[in-house]
This record gives sequence, C-alpha cells and structure tokens, in this order.
Amino acid sequence: MDKIKLLEVFKNEYITRNYNITHIAPEFTSLCPKTGQPDFGKITIEYIPDKLCVELKSLKIYLNSYRTEGIFYESVTNKILDDLVSVCKPRYMKITSEFNVRGGISSVVVAEFQKKSFQHKS
Repeated sequence: MDKIKLLEVFKNEYITRNYNITHIAPEFTSLCPKTGQPDFGKITIEYIPDKLCVELKSLKIYLNSYRTEGIFYESVTNKILDDLVSVCKPRYMKITSEFNVRGGISSVVVAEFQKKSFQHKS
C-alpha cells in the first residue's frame, strides 16, 4: 500500500506567520524487521507550515498503518519525514522517534527538513 495516499492536508490560513505545530503520537507501533516483534515508541512531529497543514485523522491512520510493517527505527523516522514533507511542503519539519527499551537499549532518532529559502531559529 502507498502510505502517502493516506495523508490529507488543508489550507494554512496564517501563511504570513511562522508558527510551530507539534503533534505527538505516544503509542506508535511498528515491527522489528529482524524478529517480527513489535517496537513501541513515541513519534513527535514538529513543523512550521507554509501553505498546507496535515489533517489529524489522516495522520493517525497513516501512523497506525506501520503497525504491521517490519521497518528499522531509522527508516521509519526518515520515511515519515519524507512523506509528510511531500504532502504538506512545510517551511521546516522535525520528526523525533523515541523507542522503548529493547534488549537493554532505548533509541532516539531525529530527522529534519528545512526549505532552502527558510531560516529556522532554534
């Protein structure tokens, strides 16, 4: 299934203003591609929209679609970033994936995007 088709957007009514949007999915689940066991974590999506914003119900359905997919932490983090950037074309976006402890190790993966013409201030 092409997951990107699950994502819907709507028009940003405040296009002249830079403002931050943060969505947190505290119950994200995917599967370990090596063992097939579930990986549990929290996905935080932070972005500064340009012309479009991501619609929340479609975002929930999109994120839930990973529950049955075997994918490494690094790959899922970057895939989510690529898909969201593709549909909403933000000025700036950052995805932070914080996965629960497995085998005594917890993992955090961060991926960012910034439009060439935009300067994000941390």
